[in-house]
Amino acid sequence: MTGSATPAPGTGTHPGFGAETRSGVDMGTAIGRVPVPSPVLTASGCSGFGRELEPFVDLAALGAVVTKSVQLRPRSGRPTPRMAETPSGMLNSIGLQGPGIDGLLAEDLPWLAQRGARAFVSIAGTRVEDFAELATRLRGVPGVLGIEVNISCPNVESRGEVFACDPVAARDVVAAVRAAADPAQPVYAKLSPDVTDIVTIARSVADAGADGLSMINTLLGLVIDPDTMRPVLGGVTGGLSGPAIRPVALRCVWQVHQALPDVPILGMGGIRSGLDALQFVLAGASAVSIGTAVFNDPSAPARIHAELAAALAARGFGSLADAVGHAHRPVDA
Repeated sequence: MTGSATPAPGTGTHPGFGAETRSGVDMGTAIGRVPVPSPVLTASGCSGFGRELEPFVDLAALGAVVTKSVQLRPRSGRPTPRMAETPSGMLNSIGLQGPGIDGLLAEDLPWLAQRGARAFVSIAGTRVEDFAELATRLRGVPGVLGIEVNISCPNVESRGEVFACDPVAARDVVAAVRAAADPAQPVYAKLSPDVTDIVTIARSVADAGADGLSMINTLLGLVIDPDTMRPVLGGVTGGLSGPAIRPVALRCVWQVHQALPDVPILGMGGIRSGLDALQFVLAGASAVSIGTAVFNDPSAPARIHAELAAALAARGFGSLADAVGHAHRPVDA
């Protein structure tokens, strides 16, 4: 991976943030209608609840820390092995392991709030009512910027069908969350690429009240060990992430922004440099999440912020907002 060296734990140095001052580019953006100082957020599941990144990144300077998806009750996750390396990426089959909403409220959110970090809480469930209850529990909690609705979970009431793969099921979840959530907290729906037409799903959740869209979740994949001749992952299939999925993620962001240009998009999928992030911005994302890249460079969010600011300045942009969707301009413009 290219970029600055990782700072030593405990040094207090967080290179990258504040780069807009040096570049002259206004890097401010918003999640829904809530302003944030940086367009760079973490991605759900890759940085836990922020503790792992604290020695390397100023959490308060991030746009937000997107938490691991939390459910109503603690969850132990799927059987091991849970991760497998793939060409230009990795598969994970963690199974939404986590402390449940009680643990999040008691331990993790206060910890983030004490550090001035904004928490963008990812929620998950198997029934519409689960999502609504989680949103209710998060109303008015200090430091909670908003809610990312992980609708890539199986819907037990529809024989295991994933919410995000059905426009009606996705709509029902988002409508319930938007009705139950604090009006001041933006609600983003996290969309799956494993659909025939992602614009249909995006339009459905936007009509249901989503303030924005997180795009994309991982792609479903499989690895087989040629020696054991069995699937590598204990859960058989897993979510593919990393640079291998970036062209798919960009295509999804492009299509949705083209169809719904007024709906904010949080773009993600294989971003590991400022130029990668720039592609998402040009395609229509007003912010980006960094996930798999932090596994070998925990300072990646700060580095990518600095690289993105420099890339925007080099192309004559005075602000990040000026670049959002710029690739959609008419050819003769």
